[in-house]
Amino acid sequence: MPRLSVIIPVRRARGSLRECLESVLSQSFTDIEVIGVDDGAPDGSGLVLDEFAARDSRVQAIHLPEGSGAHGRRNAGAERATGDYLLFLEGHYIYLPGALQDIADRLESTDAPDVLVFGHRKRPFRGKTRMTRSLELLSGMPAGPHTLAARPGLLDIAPVSWNRAVRRTLAESESLAFGPGPHGERMYALKTLAVAGSVATLGTACVEHRQQRYLPGLADAAEPTAGSTPLELVDAYGELMTFVEARPALSPVRGLIFDRAVQELLSAYPMVTKRRRQYVSAVASFHSGHRPDGFTFPGGAKGLRPQLMGGGKYAALGALDTALATRRSLRTAPSTARAKAKKSFTARYYKAQRKLPLDPKLAVYAAYWNRGVSCNPEAIYRKAQELAPDVHGVWVVSKNQVDSLPKGIDYVVPGTRRYWSVLARATYFFNNVNFADHLVKRPGQIHVMTHHGTPLKIMGMDQQNYPAAAQGLNFDRLLKRVDRWDWSVSANPHSTEVWSRAYPSAARSLETGYPRNDVFATATQEQTAKIREGLGIRPGQRALLYAPTHRDYEAGFTSRLDLARFCETVGPDTVVMVRAHYFYGGAGLPENPSIIDVSDHPRIEDLCLAADALITDYSSVMFDYAHLNRPIVVHAPDWETYRTVRGVVFDLLSGKPGETPGAVATTTDELARAFTDGSWNSPASEALLKAFRERFCPYDDGRAAERVVRRVLLGEEPSATGTA
Repeated sequence: MPRLSVIIPVRRARGSLRECLESVLSQSFTDIEVIGVDDGAPDGSGLVLDEFAARDSRVQAIHLPEGSGAHGRRNAGAERATGDYLLFLEGHYIYLPGALQDIADRLESTDAPDVLVFGHRKRPFRGKTRMTRSLELLSGMPAGPHTLAARPGLLDIAPVSWNRAVRRTLAESESLAFGPGPHGERMYALKTLAVAGSVATLGTACVEHRQQRYLPGLADAAEPTAGSTPLELVDAYGELMTFVEARPALSPVRGLIFDRAVQELLSAYPMVTKRRRQYVSAVASFHSGHRPDGFTFPGGAKGLRPQLMGGGKYAALGALDTALATRRSLRTAPSTARAKAKKSFTARYYKAQRKLPLDPKLAVYAAYWNRGVSCNPEAIYRKAQELAPDVHGVWVVSKNQVDSLPKGIDYVVPGTRRYWSVLARATYFFNNVNFADHLVKRPGQIHVMTHHGTPLKIMGMDQQNYPAAAQGLNFDRLLKRVDRWDWSVSANPHSTEVWSRAYPSAARSLETGYPRNDVFATATQEQTAKIREGLGIRPGQRALLYAPTHRDYEAGFTSRLDLARFCETVGPDTVVMVRAHYFYGGAGLPENPSIIDVSDHPRIEDLCLAADALITDYSSVMFDYAHLNRPIVVHAPDWETYRTVRGVVFDLLSGKPGETPGAVATTTDELARAFTDGSWNSPASEALLKAFRERFCPYDDGRAAERVVRRVLLGEEPSATGTA
């Protein structure tokens, strides 16, 4: 029987659950069991639970029927637990190092109390980690054990499930279960204090409470009480008082619980914007039905009406009503800027077009900030022509890119009248970056973010902690763009986790594989030979693709590889195709017959097909190239600088299967040696590549674009592949 049972209920925690579980399993105190519970999490959180359960015997994964709710997940975990004490941890939070050892030690030193309450710190969704009021209060309390009657200040500690250890036998004997609704967790926490014969405290931060972005309509992604109504709070406290009243032994704390309930119900009054009389009536009924005999409020008042309408902190309720009404009126007032914008013809035209019906057979495509037809959107567009030919696709293309468009492409140039009409009336939108901020998403329009790489570097909201990576990035605007997404295409489970954390939104994941990589499974030898011929690669010549990534802290392309010396060492039978990142204007390469500048080549997929091996540093092209099952060599002369300044999500140079794709070099000479001594394609490198492919290329069957089209344009339910 373990000492501690850690129960982790999850719903939409795919992006953070791995770190949460690792924070538990890496604790120095190991006498634990971990019970993860999901109920059909739509983001695939249950898959992460299964992964950990398969590799660590301390972990159990429970999968409940869909719709069991937060209370169902927590209760199911508690029912399965066998430990001496029950602890809960949300899938977005983590245990701090040494937390479980501190908890176990305090339980031991306070003679195994019924309940131990411990501290936490809070990390806002936007901002720095800070200490909490609860931690301050706990730091000033003796360790105990206490009783609630003797120390009412325990009620001032945050009433949540994840800041306390509760003796399992107590929870079972007192039927301490979580109730449904937004206040079920709060009432559970208060019940634990009420029924405990002894309560110990620990003034140490054991949990980091990581606040999530509140997303309307996704209650499981919000804080426990977000979106609740004041009337629900009245009902919840009514059930709590009934629980207390049914236990005569709790009479010493009945008045404390009642007073706390009334004070909180009064404090909730300013939030009541509708049915105020009904709320006041409900609070009055609560008071008359549950007030203990002889109970008086501070100041001697016995009734509730003086508290609602009399002096003290509630004397200003009438003024609050006026302030709330004024605030609402201000919100509806048009700003000067908005009024000016409406004067322009473009704004008026776009607005008028948005009043017309949506065209259910019109789709908008764009890629790389309107640079042309390419990447995942192109693959989806081509497959849509085959499977959904009645859906007409229009590309948004910058004026200076129009001449490079393939024949037969229907397009609009930003700013033209047809551009505004298409944006206003199209039903479907596909892009591998965000559409411009001026796009107004209408009800019924469906946005698909296809992305354009598998993340090694830190992305999205995670860039806040990396100043070099966050240059010029407005995170408020980013969130507004992300809120337009309905679907987020993912290449693999790793990407699904990172995207859900980096771009918190209500978008559903389409874990289909990347459509642009379908060609790697479908291209023929004849097609590849034709591509090589067009690039000037002679038959029998070894072709290497050198594709270094962009560095946010550098203005131009700098080759960290001495290309001339490398080519001289590997010999004339090897040609190097150099692909500078598209953020740079050009590569500025030396004249050399063994070097081909392909920086302006329109299709990276063709370059991958032409190459016998890939040389890269930290570019996401490595994840795409791995589909070809051809050697990848990492040239990483500045890894420590890059990972420190830019930030990464795993250690590319660790040498571990699933992290390092092949041979590694840090200098030009080491890289050249890899291609002369055979280590670029050795059995050891092949084994690393195999593990890398298993992790990052699970959907390499050439049908990723088909899966996207069938799900989004045809409305077909997903197969077993991927999540939605």
